[in-house]
Amino acid sequence: MFDNLEEIEKKFDELTEKISDPEMISNQNEWKKMMKERSNIEPIVEKYREYKSVQKDYEDSKEMLNDKELKDLAEEEMLKAKEKLPIIEEELKKLLIPKDPDDDKNVICEIRAGAGGEEAALFASTLFRMYSMYCDLKGWKLEVLNENVTELGGIKEISFIVKGEGAYSRLKFESGVHRVQRVPETEASGRIHTSTASVAVLPEVEDVDIEINPADIKMEVFRASGAGGQHINKTSSAVRLIHIPTGMVAECQTERSQVQNREYAMKLLRSRLYEIEKAKRDDERENERRSQIGNADRSEKIRTYNYPQGRITDHRIGLSIYQMESFLNGNLDSMIDNLIAADTAEKLQGNEQ
Repeated sequence: MFDNLEEIEKKFDELTEKISDPEMISNQNEWKKMMKERSNIEPIVEKYREYKSVQKDYEDSKEMLNDKELKDLAEEEMLKAKEKLPIIEEELKKLLIPKDPDDDKNVICEIRAGAGGEEAALFASTLFRMYSMYCDLKGWKLEVLNENVTELGGIKEISFIVKGEGAYSRLKFESGVHRVQRVPETEASGRIHTSTASVAVLPEVEDVDIEINPADIKMEVFRASGAGGQHINKTSSAVRLIHIPTGMVAECQTERSQVQNREYAMKLLRSRLYEIEKAKRDDERENERRSQIGNADRSEKIRTYNYPQGRITDHRIGLSIYQMESFLNGNLDSMIDNLIAADTAEKLQGNEQ
């Protein structure tokens, strides 16, 4: 680990020198690239220098032990340094975990009702409200791209974009099948039903991230519609894009302008295709998009919302929270913080093997 840290520090010093070079500054693209690289490793270098400083304090104090007048002070300083070193070392290990390059990106989310009919659609609507409130709490902006609602106010499927710092780094843990156990509003006998909805979280990607041949895109236009198929727009402003090679379809009908709807549909399509390419590059995450969406079967769950017990259980980490109302009002941080901690611990263990 420390050989690696030495190399990172050396790289940091080289970059610091280069970004001050007038010739490099004149090449803005290269300069910005170096600035970003330097910024990414700066926290590691700062922590490593702190480690070396504390280590030096320890060695200096050790040498002072032979001085009778300074022995007590030296022992005290040695003890402080000895306690600090393993703490800083653990912090360094965490900093050395490769950062997900998508963590700083905006997010495109998709929620689809699964098993459970109308109750599943109502649960999908509950999840959308929960994420909307979470975005409000985080100060993120949410824009609906496409939605298919039912007459009872449920959601068959909805796509939306979330814009905000660190959005993907936190929301990516929501990908998977969510299960609800409750007495449906549509159930007169009071029996508890089990329904599901699936959530897919995709990083928003730009043209530079994935290239799409315009010839591979077929565009269809149609009228935007509301619940029950009632038309809410007399002009054909809604856009459906079909990626011919994959058969993938992306729609947007929330904007009045056909141009804006096409732009948003393209963002959705690009993010879906990027996720497929990303999965191909990483064997461990192969077919990730398929596993995120799945068939919304009850057995493919990542989390259960049990209304009678007021309990939310995340099955990946075995954590239960008994604050249903608060959770559904967007207070997700305690759950997401635990998921991030578990993910970090798993990566640390992988690095040590």
